[in-house]
Amino acid sequence: MDIISLDIPDVKLVTPKRFSDDRGFFSETYNAGAYKAAGIDCHFIQDNHSCSTKAGTLRGLHYQAPPYAQAKLVRVLRGTIIDVAVDARKSSSSFGKWVKAKLSAKNGAQIFVPAGFLHGFLTLEAGTEVTYKVDNHYDRGCEGSVIWNDPSLRIDWGIRGSDVLLSEKDAVAAVWTEFQSPF
Repeated sequence: MDIISLDIPDVKLVTPKRFSDDRGFFSETYNAGAYKAAGIDCHFIQDNHSCSTKAGTLRGLHYQAPPYAQAKLVRVLRGTIIDVAVDARKSSSSFGKWVKAKLSAKNGAQIFVPAGFLHGFLTLEAGTEVTYKVDNHYDRGCEGSVIWNDPSLRIDWGIRGSDVLLSEKDAVAAVWTEFQSPF
């Protein structure tokens, strides 16, 4: 397993080894002991799976506030995404900064996003399927979001706004300057 810290060191890009032959490949995508040894010590309790039928679907930027804050381990089963994490931890030196990574079924890369971050992804292919582990339960009363194209965050998603498909909730998310971080 190859683990690289991104520009915000608490966010990690994880690429499990793949063993290939003429039948395809095998990959151990999660091993609690190996992750703990690499500094990712989460007790994941739930797996989530989303399918986006259209390219240009953007989900995020979401968070769960304490006491239901969530760390996530995200990977792509089919298709390709741009995955973004924004540091929302008030005491962090990287507060308000973001990192992104391209995850695909082909490259097998995963991203670890700790609790205290906003998280979102943009699908680059139709029929993209994303799965992610979380270390805490979802609570509707603790959910929140910041608008994906916030001008003060200036996230480079690599897409024009007119090409983005959003949920109604994500389309009316708060702007960063009005966001009161619970972290």
